[in-house]
Formats: sequence, C-alpha cells, structure tokens
Amino acid sequence: MVSLNPKDLTTGILHSYLLSAVAPRPIAFASTIDSNGNANLSPFSFFNVFSANPPILIFSPARRVRDNTTKHTLHNVEATKEVVINVVNYDIVQQMSLSSTEYPEGINEFEKAGLTMLPSDKIKPFRVAESPVQFECKVNEIIELGAEGGAGNLVICEVVKLHIAEEVLNEDKTINQKALDLVARAGGSYYSRAKNGFFEIPKPLASMGIGVDNLPESVKNSMILTGNDLGMLANVKALPNTDDVNKFINNISDRYPNIKTASHREKHKLAQNYLSYGDVESAWKLLLL
Repeated sequence: MVSLNPKDLTTGILHSYLLSAVAPRPIAFASTIDSNGNANLSPFSFFNVFSANPPILIFSPARRVRDNTTKHTLHNVEATKEVVINVVNYDIVQQMSLSSTEYPEGINEFEKAGLTMLPSDKIKPFRVAESPVQFECKVNEIIELGAEGGAGNLVICEVVKLHIAEEVLNEDKTINQKALDLVARAGGSYYSRAKNGFFEIPKPLASMGIGVDNLPESVKNSMILTGNDLGMLANVKALPNTDDVNKFINNISDRYPNIKTASHREKHKLAQNYLSYGDVESAWKLLLL
C-alpha cells in the first residue's frame, strides 16, 4: 500500500485522489441568479443532505485549483442568499455536463445546455424543468474552508419547497429509485448510473462548446434526438465545413446508398446511432447534409 502525506502532494494530485476515491458522489445542479437577475446553472459534486428537521442540503463551490478563482455560483449565493438544487438523472446528464463549461459571466447556461427555466414558487432562481426533483432553498450560511486553490466553500441551504415529478413516485408517494434513475460523479471523466454502474463522459471543451442555443433549428427541434444527444452535439467548438461533410457522405455512400435523399427523420436516426458510440463528428456531418 502507498501511504501519502497530503502536505507532500500538489493540490492537483491530491484533488484527483480525493475525487477518485470518494465516489460516487451525488450531484447538486445548482441554479442561481446574480444581483442583476441573470440566471446561472452549474453542477457540483461536493454535495449531500445533512438534516431533515430542518431540511438542510450542503454543497461546496470550491476555489479553482489551477488559478484560485471562484465560481459565479458562489458569487450569486453570496449576493442573493437563494439557490435551487436540482437532481441529475440520466436523461439530462449530457446537458448537465455541458453546463459545467466555464462560460463568461452573464451567459445563461440554461440556454447553452438546452434546458428549460421554470419559475420557482418561493425564491427568485429558476428550476430546471427537466430535473425530476427540485429543491427551492434559502442560504443560511456560507463557510469558507480556506483561501487557496482547491479550498471549499460550504453553502448551507435550507429547503423551503420541493417539487417531485409524478412519474418517479410510487402509488404510496414514495420515490421509485429505478424510475428516478439518478447519476453520480466519480473521478476524472467518470460518472455512475444507479441502474448500470460507471460510464464516461468527455469533459466539456475548455474552448467552450457552441451550446444548444446555437444549434440549427432542424437539429434543436428534432423529434428523434434527445436532450442528451443535443448536449453531445453542442459540445463542439465549430461545425464541420461543407468539404468535410461531402467527403464523409461519399465515404459512407456504399453502406448507405440512399443517404443523399434520406429524410430528416432517417438522417437523425442514423446520427443518433453514431452518437451512441461517441462519434459526434460523424453525427454532425450527417445532420449537415
């Protein structure tokens, strides 16, 4: 066994060990607003429930390891003392991942991730309509754990109202865990699905994906592509050019001789198949035909 002293490790290495070993972790999909009313949405896996009476949830927007900067979510809860914590199920995991992109201040991650803003009943931040459970919370206290990169900030939230989708409830109004289909965070790019165990999602581009809001209308309003599919398609820096599309179509014409005259529905189904294998580039070339 390798025994290590935390003080002998760089913050980055220690951070990696902690996140890989303490897993899987639930995800707080935190929706906030800034002092000007601009919406913000970001996921945090330093999160759990700590009390039922009063109902207390705690999540921690840690200081960035690489440059010791703090996140918009932290600034917003400091300013407004309100947050919605939405749970993440498998149906929205790709969109959740896309929202973790470090877009500039004032950019609405709801729009970038293609998620719906749902007004809350008791607080100002919006709920994620697609999330099966949403907690409206007031912020009781924020505890700073340090001033260096990697230090956490415990946001202690009291639930003032919760919303649960009927489709995840049993007849006796308890939550059906299989229907809820929660997703948890692990180390690196790994996640865990309650039903199936670990799977992997590439981290959002450091150069920033184009976002669901910038997808072509025919793609964004597809009757075939799911929210997860749109999340994958939106996590690209730029779309393939016409020459690349034509070369790809010519290469697959032997396998799909009718591809050039295929309907939108047929092309979207084939693109979805490519996405199931993680081949986003080929999916885009089909969709842009």
